[in-house]
Amino acid sequence: MTNDKVLYDNDADLSLLEGKTVSIIGFGSQGHAHSLNLKDSGVNVLVGLRSDSASAEKARAAGVEVVEPAEAAARGDIVMLLVPDERHREVWEGGVSEGIVPGNLLLFGHGFSIHFGEIKAPEGVDVALVAPKGPGHLVRRQYLEGSGVPGLVAIEQDATGNALALALAYAKGIGCTRGGVIETSFREETETDLFGEQAVLCGGVSELVCAGYETLVEAGYDPRLAYFECLHELKLIVDLMYEKGITGMRHSISNTAEYGDLTRGKRVIGAESRAAMKAILGEIQSGEFAREFIAENQAGQENFNRMREEGSTQLIEVEGAKLRSMMDWIDTEFQES
Repeated sequence: MTNDKVLYDNDADLSLLEGKTVSIIGFGSQGHAHSLNLKDSGVNVLVGLRSDSASAEKARAAGVEVVEPAEAAARGDIVMLLVPDERHREVWEGGVSEGIVPGNLLLFGHGFSIHFGEIKAPEGVDVALVAPKGPGHLVRRQYLEGSGVPGLVAIEQDATGNALALALAYAKGIGCTRGGVIETSFREETETDLFGEQAVLCGGVSELVCAGYETLVEAGYDPRLAYFECLHELKLIVDLMYEKGITGMRHSISNTAEYGDLTRGKRVIGAESRAAMKAILGEIQSGEFAREFIAENQAGQENFNRMREEGSTQLIEVEGAKLRSMMDWIDTEFQES
């Protein structure tokens, strides 16, 4: 990590964005949050979308100007690329690159394309990363509530000498400096982010939940009880960990649960699981995962779509959909496209 200091509102100067145009390429989960937060912070914002994009009307309805991505890049002093990783090269080579001129700041919400060479930024351009550590709907909601999602900032290329100051101004505009910003590098952000998603937050948790559910159902227990025990209640535990840390979570649960945690958890996540995590990290560091992911998308995502379909038809998903349909209190805001 470049700097062990956590940066807050007082460390960032939003006025550095005055008189500048910030172009956001994309209006998905992060794109809509960044655009609207910056707009509400008084920044001049453009959104770059293809004319046939389903998101164009949503963006216009939210009060932001929408133009083609190439025009947005040409008009922007600061250009943030927030389309999915697999589309970065296509969008970059499809006209965005031509609008990036010396003195501009090129921003990314994730370091994948720069770190793995999908995009080569031109000389004379500042290249930085501003990455909120939360989904777009949370970035937007917490901004409106007066708080903010913590974030990361990294500088890959500092042609003007102002890259960090401008990146921090952007981070302040979307609310991240309210929660705290850590300075890092493109490599560190990319590799830790991919590892967290694959080994813990998404891959690890989803497989653990499914394995627990299937173990109970195969043993003859009611699938509804299995769903509640292995998936529904997970949020309660994660919320406690989020608010109080692992020790605080253990203090809040029953002694029976805590003893089971301390004596059985390492049998589930033991030497084999830890070895698999190290292997996954190695694949990320070597670029093997990036090459595989890029090749999958170039081939039309056939395997990707097949795995998505198989996952959506698992018994836990079928049973869960029935149970969630009766829970009208569940917030569906995260489903926003």
